[in-house]
Amino acid sequence: GGKMVTVMMVAEKPSICNAIATALSGGKHETHGRTPPVHTFRSNFRGQSANIKVTSVVGHVFSTDFPSAYQSWDKVDPGTLFDAPVERVAEKKGIVHLLQNEGKGTDYLVLWLDCDREGENICFEVISCVMPEAMKRKELRVGGAQQRVFRAKFSAITSSDINKAMQSLGAPNEAESLSVEARQELDLKVGV
Repeated sequence: GGKMVTVMMVAEKPSICNAIATALSGGKHETHGRTPPVHTFRSNFRGQSANIKVTSVVGHVFSTDFPSAYQSWDKVDPGTLFDAPVERVAEKKGIVHLLQNEGKGTDYLVLWLDCDREGENICFEVISCVMPEAMKRKELRVGGAQQRVFRAKFSAITSSDINKAMQSLGAPNEAESLSVEARQELDLKVGV
């Protein structure tokens, strides 16, 4: 049977990542790392044999802030800040490094972030770390023959829910993610 594919799965917190690994591996996974853990096991993914890694973030990976040029208050007129650019700052550099290192050589990314707007936004934070080309090439993250980024929708972390979610993987919702970023930017600017 063809080559093995590598699948990376990312949850929003370690407890969920543990539940996913246990459910999908039948409890037969190996673990390295602790905060967050990385579980590995062999299985099938979309009809191919796969090495599967499951890890997690701990909430948001990035925060929104003004670039440093705008951060010395004595020199900046607050009125200019409303039109100022904002940037995404890696708030948890350890998590960014973990995602980048563990994500090397990933063929498919499955996002198990919470099913709410914040979770949708964290999906795109994770994509930017693990599979940055999918940020540039939309066909990699929308449904279709070239899709490599998938979104799992689940309402509970029971074994049956997790296995059911694997049977009906969708795509991350960019519109919801962007609405969160717009709100983060507004919160930052209105707070000035």
